[in-house]
Amino acid sequence: MSDSRTAIDRYFSISERGSTVSREVRGGLATFFTMAYIVVLNPIIIANGKDIQGEVIGDGTTPNVALVAAGTAFVAGILTILMGVIARVPFALAAGLGLNAFVTFTIAPLMTWEEAMGLIFLEGIVIGILVLTGLRVAVFRAIPTQLKTAISVGIGLFIALIGFVDAGFVRRAGGAPLEMGIGGNLSSWPIFVFVVGVLATAAMVARKVKGAILIGIVGTTILAIIVEAIAGSGGASQENPGGWQLNVPAWPSEVFGFHNPLVLFAEFDPFGAFSSAGLLLAVLFVFTLLITDFFDTMGTIVGVGRQADLVQEDGTLPRTREILLVDSLGAVVGGAGSVSSNTTYVESAAGVGEGARTGLASVVTGALFLVAIFFAPLVQIVPYEAAAPALVVVGFLMMTAIRDIDWTDYEIAIPAFLTIVLMPFTYSISNGIGAGFVTYVLIKVVRGKAREIHPLMWAVAALFVLYFALGPIKVMLGL
Repeated sequence: MSDSRTAIDRYFSISERGSTVSREVRGGLATFFTMAYIVVLNPIIIANGKDIQGEVIGDGTTPNVALVAAGTAFVAGILTILMGVIARVPFALAAGLGLNAFVTFTIAPLMTWEEAMGLIFLEGIVIGILVLTGLRVAVFRAIPTQLKTAISVGIGLFIALIGFVDAGFVRRAGGAPLEMGIGGNLSSWPIFVFVVGVLATAAMVARKVKGAILIGIVGTTILAIIVEAIAGSGGASQENPGGWQLNVPAWPSEVFGFHNPLVLFAEFDPFGAFSSAGLLLAVLFVFTLLITDFFDTMGTIVGVGRQADLVQEDGTLPRTREILLVDSLGAVVGGAGSVSSNTTYVESAAGVGEGARTGLASVVTGALFLVAIFFAPLVQIVPYEAAAPALVVVGFLMMTAIRDIDWTDYEIAIPAFLTIVLMPFTYSISNGIGAGFVTYVLIKVVRGKAREIHPLMWAVAALFVLYFALGPIKVMLGL
């Protein structure tokens, strides 16, 4: 038995990274419970969307939410285990939010679902080629270290905002862009549960309680079930804004259920979109997916990697090539499995905050996703309001890296500032990275320091200019 533990320790470098098997298991659990919502949310977004023929994923006109949920869990589980075993880092993958909505509401209505998923598959192939040729790693290394730090800080703010919004603590307002709670008041039981969860988790983190984030998720979930049983808030809707976001916490009537996710792997067509939607439009879609995937992942692994103390002096991570290669498989497998592109999740920071430092945590998270295929109803026990406190607290932990940015040097401070603020303000990691890169190059040029800019930074900045100009280009072309 001891030999087995030693082999695991050696393979994942558990002791070398200052961790233990129990910490890795706790971290894997925390990441899973923080991400488990995707098994419910991804099907809600893509399973109900209809393509140009009026059909849903899996054919027919009746949404098969359970099948898409099983596929979502299956693909996330396989890819997360691969990330743990091959890249050996505590990063988890699942269907990317934002990308799934883009595919559902922008791409699928112009072609069949098979063709839309085929474009995602092709985008993953292109990114994989960029990794194998070394270009993606080279771009990663060309980014100035302090700009990478700004990406980490921006992601911290971003995931904190995700937590606040998912829990309904922050909402869109009539007059102001955002407001606290409902009409400026914290007047619902779900928000009360969220606030208790944030305060309890923050207090445990401050006292350095082992398992603080995981305890916070589980404890807040139990509180949510009790509160719902007493108060009966129900699900959130336009008529009931004070209800629970996403799902109502209650012990499900059905615990076990299985739908074979493998049937979805026959539902993609890599090349059909080029004839049905046209070459130019298909290429623009692939480019948009590629840019978003490429830099969202880059930002996530920098931010979460820094929180895990994995970032080296040159700003890179150990086994960067393997990390990016597995991530590129996320689009390939996600497209082939008809569940949209899978990407590395910022919620992995919850596991890191719990102490995870190695790929063993990812193996645990991935295994739980596979188990979720059979116990999908149990995943729905955890409401947003119980998982979101972990994101808020981890957002704080990631923001602490802001001290490493030299705010007296405007050449880096202004791009860093735009990177940090535009991620939460535009609800996009890629937008923040793009604004920072373009501004960095511009300021260097106007100050006569163009020679200091790495050639790849020129290329990436130019790509982001094109990315930001895609909207006007589509309007001019009548697309």
